[in-house]
Amino acid sequence: MTPPEDPAGTTTPSAASAAERRRLAQETRDERQVWYFLAYFLFGIHLVAFVMIYAVRHAG
Repeated sequence: MTPPEDPAGTTTPSAASAAERRRLAQETRDERQVWYFLAYFLFGIHLVAFVMIYAVRHAG
């Protein structure tokens, strides 16, 4: 997602670099959230699998 264009062309280089830094910071946060989600999901799947293995071995 790019910042809106300034029709007058008055965007200063410092404002553009600040916007770029802000975009990169947001992208880093989003990527970190994706990794956390993946880690919790995989942990949950394994936990369920271990519980199911335990239940099958101890059934009867």
